[in-house]
Amino acid sequence: MIAIGCDHGGLNIKTAVIEYFKENGIEYTDYGCDTPESVDYPLYAYQVAKSVSDCSAQYGIICCGTGIGVSMTANKIKGIRAAVCTDEFCAEMTRRHNDANVLCMGGRVIDEAKAVQLADIFLHTDYEGGRHDKRVQMITDIENGNFVIKD
Repeated sequence: MIAIGCDHGGLNIKTAVIEYFKENGIEYTDYGCDTPESVDYPLYAYQVAKSVSDCSAQYGIICCGTGIGVSMTANKIKGIRAAVCTDEFCAEMTRRHNDANVLCMGGRVIDEAKAVQLADIFLHTDYEGGRHDKRVQMITDIENGNFVIKD
């Protein structure tokens, strides 16, 4: 299951990604918003990130004007590795190398077709593990307050 949400600035691309989900039989939960009226993005970013953190959803997709505000919010939630992506390479590599679990995109930065393309790449790219495990563990250690810089 995929958790998805947006503020008013990301409504256009969230709508396009949901259509992609419907066309491809992908289960999702839509946390809003549903109108172009101004709303506060942390409300939606929090709900999506929390559903990934508590394992209600495998991945999250959050959209705002740039993707930056929602990524900053999502990354405050324990266990979340949210990445802002604007191109195919970033969407692929954040999954392969960082094991990102939340994709953040901006409706004022990319168009609907690009958002669907990035969501597809993100959802269908596996984490490579191996040499990247150490780095992802370092992120987790920082999050948990256990990070130690070794000489």
